[in-house]
Parts: sequence; structure tokens; C-alpha cells
Amino acid sequence: MAIFDPRFLSFGNLARIAAAASAPLVLALGATFIILMGSIDLSVEGSMAFSAAVLAAFVANATGTGVGLGLAAIPIALLAAGAFGCIIGLVHVHLKVPTFMASLGMGFVGVGIATVLLGGERVGILDQNIRALALSRVLGLPLSVYVGVLMLAFAWFIQDHTRIGRHIMALGGGEDLAAASGINVGRVRILAFTIAGVFFGVGAVLTCARLGASSALIGSGQLFTAISAVVVGGTALTGGKGGVLQTVVGVLIVIVLNNGMIILGLPSFVQQGVLGLSIILAVLLNSPGRNLAIVK
Repeated sequence: MAIFDPRFLSFGNLARIAAAASAPLVLALGATFIILMGSIDLSVEGSMAFSAAVLAAFVANATGTGVGLGLAAIPIALLAAGAFGCIIGLVHVHLKVPTFMASLGMGFVGVGIATVLLGGERVGILDQNIRALALSRVLGLPLSVYVGVLMLAFAWFIQDHTRIGRHIMALGGGEDLAAASGINVGRVRILAFTIAGVFFGVGAVLTCARLGASSALIGSGQLFTAISAVVVGGTALTGGKGGVLQTVVGVLIVIVLNNGMIILGLPSFVQQGVLGLSIILAVLLNSPGRNLAIVK
């Protein structure tokens, strides 16, 4: 990209890349925990919509109906997002619904609830403390970038230094073996979806801060970006291989590709095609499918 256009390596453009990557990074980190188990979470957009609606209800907004709690509204929104993810886990574990359908169905539920709470409108966020996450800068970078780095450190700590992180990896490596070794598989799955929900909630808060508004469609397009970043980074869809640090690489690849193609003036359909091909290539490079008799 730098060879094609020298502006790519300017500090201003690199700062834009970092700012654009903050919310997708947090979303992809949450999705990583689910994919490491060998499962999938398609509730990203619904979880974001629900979290954004809850946030709008507890901060000053354009409708005048907000409670006006300021930054104290953020933990409430994250608690709601975690509860939303927990419900997905409960539906999957106790009702025996595959994660694909459980998360997809709950995603639609989240969008529906957000539409009702917001009255089907795009509601402006007036609280300056929330807006500061996108507008205030430290060392030339918006606060959202530092939030993204903090969430990365948190995700890395969970993955490498907690029991739940080790159990998530164990499930991806072989659920039968994990269960035989005494791991409570159902509990791990529910906790993983809860953790992912919290990360989706943080992504929703950052997106609300950037847009200055809450909407039921606030997560539109984010599912594709999050899942593709995880896969491109090298986390195997079969689980047990990869991790949050690889997801950082995947997010940067996806965001840099988009940013570079915008600078080069390529149309959006070309950008989508390039990203789609990169996902297929990443799966080919990280999948043992060619050595398997059956590929599902």
C-alpha cells in the first residue's frame, strides 16, 4: 500500500487506521473465545444493538428520555451485554440448540428489542463523557484506541492466565477429552458466551461514541468484519488453534486492506471481493481439510 501511495504511512493515516480498528478489534476478541471452542457466535450485531439501546437509555440523549448517568451507564450496558451472551449460552447448553442457530436467533432478538427500546429511531448520544471516547486524543490517538489495547490485554490474560481460558482451549482441542478430564463443558460454554457478550458490549459503546448515536442497526456489517478478522488472523474454525494475539494481526490485515483500497480509490464491491478471497485463503492455509476424508 505504501508503494502505491506514500500517504499510507503518514501519521495521520496510521492514526485513522488505529481508530478504525479499535471497535472491530474488541468485537473480534470476543468472537475469538467462541471460535477457539470450535463454535460460532453470530449474535454480534444483535448484541451490539441491545447494548447500544441500553446505553442510550442511561445517558443524556436527543429524545430527552435518558437517565443521564454519564460514564456510570457503561457498566450497565456491559452487564446487559454479558447477560445477553449468557442467555445464548444457556439456550445452547440446556436446550441443545447448535451455537449457529442459538446465536443467530438471539441476534435477531437483540435487534428487535433495540428497535422497540429506541422506537425504531436513531437516537443521538449527547453525553460528552461518552463522546470523549472517540473525540478526545492522547498523544494524537483517540481514547478508543487505548480502550482497545486495554481489552486486548484483558483478553490475553483470560486466555493464557485463567482456568476458563485454558478450558476454552481444551474444548477446542477435543470436547470428549476435556469432559473426560473433569471439565464442566456446559459451564465453560456458558461463561465463554458471557465473556464474548461483554466484549461485544464494549464494541457497541465505542461505536456509539464514534457515531454519536445509538441505533438498532449500529452493528450492521460488524459480524462479517469480526469473524473474518479472527479467521484471517489464523484461529482455526475447528477450534483449539490460534488466540487473541493472532486476532490482532487479523484485524490489522482487514482494516489495512480496507484503508489502503479506499486510498487507492477502489470501489466498495472490489474491497468486499478482496476481503472475501483473503478469508478463503486464510481458511485454506489454516485448515487440515485436505487431509480429511470428510469436510463439513
